[in-house]
Amino acid sequence: MNRLLQTDPWGYRGLFLALALLLLFLRLLPLGNTAGALPGPDLMLCLTLAWMMRRPDFLPVWMLVVVFLAEDLILMRPPGLWTALVLVATEFLRARTALTRELNFLVEWLLASGLMLAMLLVYRTVFVVTLLPQPPFGFAAVQVAWSALAYPVVVGLSRLVFDLRKPATGEIDDQGRRL
Repeated sequence: MNRLLQTDPWGYRGLFLALALLLLFLRLLPLGNTAGALPGPDLMLCLTLAWMMRRPDFLPVWMLVVVFLAEDLILMRPPGLWTALVLVATEFLRARTALTRELNFLVEWLLASGLMLAMLLVYRTVFVVTLLPQPPFGFAAVQVAWSALAYPVVVGLSRLVFDLRKPATGEIDDQGRRL
């Protein structure tokens, strides 16, 4: 089963969609919604960045658009803004697949955290320019900090539970294609 999942990208794509639905469902549950409570991490973003650093071929652009646009619509965010930012970040990582394959985990963690912070700043800049109301900066900064701290946990669980790892340099799949 595990070997089949590793050779079939559709198995991981289905798994990613199932995890996205589960995370969205958990986010919609009315748990801990008291005034002044600290925000939790954006686990969907952590999962996306972690999987993009390991196996970008498992996350096609169309799937990311569907997942994050649905999340925008369900969570009543401006439709497409967060989706566009996630796509820019993931395509930035996809274009640097060879580089991210060689990074040690600390540098990878810093890169993911920097991307999260950059996305927050661009998101809030668009809100300022368009004069949209937005939550206080501290609230958003705490969410990015929690997301950055949750990133290693998401990477560890992806590795241990789903055996999602970076391919070694020169590794090939069953059809003889380079990974």
